[in-house]
Amino acid sequence: MTDTPLLSSLHLPEDIPGLSLSLKLALAQELRDTIIRVVTKNGGHLAPSLGVVELTIALLSCFDPARDPIVWDVGHQSYPWKLLTGRAERFDTLRRYGGISGFPNRTESPYDYFGVGHASTSISAALGMATARDLRGGKEHVVAVIGDGALGGGMALEALNQAGGMGKRLIVILNDNKMSISENTGALSRFLSRNLSHSTVMHIKQHVGRVLSRLPKGESIVDIIKKGEVSFKSFFTPGMLFEAFQFNYIGPINGHDILQLERHLQAAKELDMPVLLHIRTRKGKGYSPAEHDPSHFHGISASVPDEISTPPQPSGWKPSGPGFSRAFGDALCALAEDNPQLFAITAAMPDGTGLQDFHERFPDRFVDVGICEEHAVTFAAGLASRGYHPVVAIYSTFMQRAFDQIIHDVCLQNLPVTLCLDRAGLVGEDGPTHHGAFDLSWLRSVPNLSLAAPRDEDALRDALALAVGLPQPAALRYPRGSGRKLDPARYAMADHLPKTGPGYPAPGRGELLLQGNVRVCILAAGQRAVPCVEAALLAAEKTGVLASVFDACWVKPLPEAQILALAEENDAMLLVEENTLLGGFSSAVLELLADHDALGKVKIRRLGLPDRFLPHGPLRRLRADVGLNVPGILSALEELLPATPARPS
Repeated sequence: MTDTPLLSSLHLPEDIPGLSLSLKLALAQELRDTIIRVVTKNGGHLAPSLGVVELTIALLSCFDPARDPIVWDVGHQSYPWKLLTGRAERFDTLRRYGGISGFPNRTESPYDYFGVGHASTSISAALGMATARDLRGGKEHVVAVIGDGALGGGMALEALNQAGGMGKRLIVILNDNKMSISENTGALSRFLSRNLSHSTVMHIKQHVGRVLSRLPKGESIVDIIKKGEVSFKSFFTPGMLFEAFQFNYIGPINGHDILQLERHLQAAKELDMPVLLHIRTRKGKGYSPAEHDPSHFHGISASVPDEISTPPQPSGWKPSGPGFSRAFGDALCALAEDNPQLFAITAAMPDGTGLQDFHERFPDRFVDVGICEEHAVTFAAGLASRGYHPVVAIYSTFMQRAFDQIIHDVCLQNLPVTLCLDRAGLVGEDGPTHHGAFDLSWLRSVPNLSLAAPRDEDALRDALALAVGLPQPAALRYPRGSGRKLDPARYAMADHLPKTGPGYPAPGRGELLLQGNVRVCILAAGQRAVPCVEAALLAAEKTGVLASVFDACWVKPLPEAQILALAEENDAMLLVEENTLLGGFSSAVLELLADHDALGKVKIRRLGLPDRFLPHGPLRRLRADVGLNVPGILSALEELLPATPARPS
């Protein structure tokens, strides 16, 4: 911290209120320099945090963070808060394995009052805290900081409605930068951006002023009109909306002016009612590349590998394609060329889900609903009910919000909607709020829904083509980043690799990827199938015996006949999935075997995600920790091989 004398010398956060404006401005520059330096190395959410530097300083100048809960929505903008609340010395470990989280985390600091990774939660949580305060007779202030993108989420609007109705003393700060991850969409975003300061209105005001000034007592009339201008503007600008929610509306004000922020925050503290302070900021403020392309710099990847990560995998891997998200987007565009009924939907993530090209090529058949996952799914159901086939692409962790809509609005009515769950499984440095650890478990419980887990980009393309041709709901789950293909030339027994059929297997059919010579089989679901093949080949090099590997392809309906046949042919099976072991793929296999009295005939071992929330860190390290990398699968397989007699030749 040699380049940050204030951060290094201040007693934080206690010293901030006593700083002069010049020192606060210097501190703001140090915060930006530190965030840029660390995030460009470690990866993380750069542009959102740069936009709230002055706001964070103003909040800590006006409130006592040891007493007054300040709740950040999503957490993308929490880096200045971390730096100023006791974590400056550890900030270099941001998003590193064993380091500080990229999101507010209650276990990390007493100043993080609410853990968060999903949007639109802050007002609900803050209202709960304000209610608890009033029940016990407390006096502290409660503040929620929410972005304009997150405000469009249904949960945030529900909380605004409840807070206004209850009349609790609560401060909501609306950070309006016209962006969420991508550019905001929808009527609410446009409404928040309205103002009466454009040139036409200014010319009208000047003309009316000149005319009235020539009339008797005209100057007095002009003065009255000017005094009423704030009320007039509030009728046409966001004040009208928030006053309807029974909030006292203040703003909009410059969110980069510390003195103005402090003045309005102090005014908000004096009001014994719900207050909404509307500030306008620039996402990426102070870093020119992020200001010019805030979507790209919303979240960036690490430029330096995590030194605590595990050693590289064996060299038998090569990338299988451009990445799952890109493969999905390209495949959907190709399908849409020949199928005018295809319609793409996402929730504030056209870039992250690979749909940007679809948006540009088929703008009439694309909708970004904003941070409204529940609405996205029911909107898709409405389209499907009128003859279209919607494809809804949302990250696995965010699709959880729409579980009820998937059940009641899509599957109960058996409508042809394809759900595409990107970032399924472990996601790395974003950590436990973003790991897609549960989708196999909750999706396979829903009637009428077929659920596929493609192992690589080619399989995803084929699975998507099959799914959009089904007359009922289907879901595809696939991981972040690129898949892997095996380099057969590296393995002595790779000639045992069978040639799989063209296209994706029909629902209820899997593929045998490796024919073994010993009575043990690995059953895998999704992108862990290819690492299972490598583990089997490595074991064969060491022991001379080769296990079979079967890719289930479908978690629902399971390839029941094939799995029952494998249970009959083998003495031991290793079940592998990158999903919680509670209720996932391996649970489905165990249920099948139990229902057919086959469970006691075969020895079973399971590999998957344990019943706990896994931390943030490099994917390679996280998979090593839970045994889902090649060495972990190999170790589990070797425990089964010694006691397994060789298959008769």
